[in-house]
Amino acid sequence: MADLRHRRIAQLIAPYRVEAGRRVRLPKDFPTDAPGKFGKADAKHAKEVLESSVSLLAEYQERLAAQDTYGVLVILQAIDAAGKDGTVRHVMSGVNPQGVEVSSFKVPSAEEQDHDYLWRYARRLPSRGSIGIFNRSYYEEVLVVRVHPEFLAAERLPPASKRGDVWRRRYREINDWERYLTDQGFRIVKLFLHVSRDEQRRRFLDRIEEPEKNWKFSAADVKERARWDDYQKAFSDMLSHTSTAWAPWYVVPADDKPYARLIAAGAIAHALVEINPRYPTVGEEARAALEEARDELLAEGHDRAGTDAGGEPDAGGEPDAGAASADPPSGGREHGRHHDKGSGKRRGRHSQQH
Repeated sequence: MADLRHRRIAQLIAPYRVEAGRRVRLPKDFPTDAPGKFGKADAKHAKEVLESSVSLLAEYQERLAAQDTYGVLVILQAIDAAGKDGTVRHVMSGVNPQGVEVSSFKVPSAEEQDHDYLWRYARRLPSRGSIGIFNRSYYEEVLVVRVHPEFLAAERLPPASKRGDVWRRRYREINDWERYLTDQGFRIVKLFLHVSRDEQRRRFLDRIEEPEKNWKFSAADVKERARWDDYQKAFSDMLSHTSTAWAPWYVVPADDKPYARLIAAGAIAHALVEINPRYPTVGEEARAALEEARDELLAEGHDRAGTDAGGEPDAGGEPDAGAASADPPSGGREHGRHHDKGSGKRRGRHSQQH
């Protein structure tokens, strides 16, 4: 069943993968909306396929945690209002939250600017056995910093680092870093949520007109919208230069939210299935210890059953009929002993994954 689900997911996401070396020109090279069979009229079907992908993701996440050898880093990049937060919320809805950490990166602090531009991102990388999600990432360093040259000046780089083509150099540095992480066992899934200008405008209006969404809107978002073409050029170059065989980009059609979440979940599930993490096998010595522990637990159950059936002997040997008759019918030692048995039956094991 998992193989069938994986094949379907692989076929579904294949058209949105940017092959290494491909020259991307947005917006024309990739659609922003879902194909007809998964459009808004068929959101129910998209939801069903999403649930299947989330189920597969949850199954393999458990294996990932148990094996504790590989990790997964999910990169989410997009222009404002493309749906990054909603994608995280829906796609990761079925997984164990203890195995997932989401990091959002805002304007760098003074401490962060005192380090190299990858430093703050390296600190938030996932550990083995877990999934990390970067809601915006180090790719901001070739996107917003490129569109706003004043941000590059604020990084206080030495003059030599500002000479030549800064962006091509950063593409190379990012590719090398991602190759290093991949070699260390960390799979990188990069998702660019591709939204149209008209759809962004509609979502901005929704944020203004609906009180419960007002908090999402900032006047700065509209000012950034005026740089739409600059961002499309920066996104195009980013996709062209940093989609590699070891860390490819997926350009996710984001005008239709259910379909976007479906593709995102599929890409993450696909990566986990390709890793194919396995539950650890138990060696002979550990197996023997398990068998011994099981025997002890079974014997304990038999002993308890015998005690419950025969009662507890009195400390003096023979039962004292007089003392027994003096106890009140509804209390005394007999009542206390019965209460203790009930407490014992209520006891159980509690396990927690860290």
